[in-house]
Amino acid sequence: MKVAVVGATGLVGGEILKVLAERDFPVTELLLVASEKSVGKQMEFKGKQIKVIGMQDAIAAAPQIAIFSAGGGTSTEWAPKFAEAGTVVVDNSSAWRMDPSKKLVVPEINAKELTKEDKIIANPNCSTIQMVVALNKLHEQLKMKRIVVSTYQSVTGTGVKAVDQLMNERAGKEGEKAYPYQIDLNVLPHIDVFQDNGYTKEEMKMILETKKIMGDDSIRVTATAVRIPVMGGHSESVNVEFEKDFTLDQVYNILNETEGVVVVDDVKNLKYPMPQDAHGKDEVLVGRVRLDETQPRSLNMWIVADNLRKGAATNAVQIAEYLVKHQLV
Repeated sequence: MKVAVVGATGLVGGEILKVLAERDFPVTELLLVASEKSVGKQMEFKGKQIKVIGMQDAIAAAPQIAIFSAGGGTSTEWAPKFAEAGTVVVDNSSAWRMDPSKKLVVPEINAKELTKEDKIIANPNCSTIQMVVALNKLHEQLKMKRIVVSTYQSVTGTGVKAVDQLMNERAGKEGEKAYPYQIDLNVLPHIDVFQDNGYTKEEMKMILETKKIMGDDSIRVTATAVRIPVMGGHSESVNVEFEKDFTLDQVYNILNETEGVVVVDDVKNLKYPMPQDAHGKDEVLVGRVRLDETQPRSLNMWIVADNLRKGAATNAVQIAEYLVKHQLV
């Protein structure tokens, strides 16, 4: 299995390499692909040094799978060229997510929709992934009517520049800025660009992607996305209203049986999900589960996951694993 990682030198690219190695993905040849300024750079994978190559060389090498994490513009330009050459592209950017001709895949939920005809497969937004993983089985059994979500998102979601900004501010040093304001000791209710309706693009991604992944346009979703000065993972406060009645015991049973979810909910002993506990893990942590006492059939919960892993790298590698297992490549 010849695999290309496009955007290999970035934060998510590095995480993809780590996940490929950890999960022992059947790579016989690994192509590390990046922009021209990184071509020739040496990177390590499983103890071997591999030289970074450019896009054209990667296409010419004809990998079976290319995992992209290089931004929407790069994906828009290059993913179709890889696909035309016979490579199946798993893309981490927002470029293809809402394209009606492309599948938007979280393996635990809808990988079964994939076929050999799918040459560009979209990986959802990190915040959307962790939320739908936690809610999917509840939706199957209780049918969700409405979701209200507020996110508390790590600076790692923006990239290396944002991490540097936070650490520079913490150290009292000047440096390049990823955000329009200080992020250390601050909170920014602003992720991605503002849209005409007053929501940010990040908030609209969560709203639209949730419906597409779940295959249910009737679910009403509203979101507020916030950047906070942490590393390790994204957190979400989620309020969800269901059509069917339920008990808390029933909810816990469903969550405990949900693939990819770990329940961390013991408030008597102050046990609840935190980004530092999610860091480096592939599971979605769920806690603070409680009834919404202001309206019937409604629930509050707190959802945390490592945004670079399940929110990006691990989900993409799981898609690739599904393709291999089901002989779709």
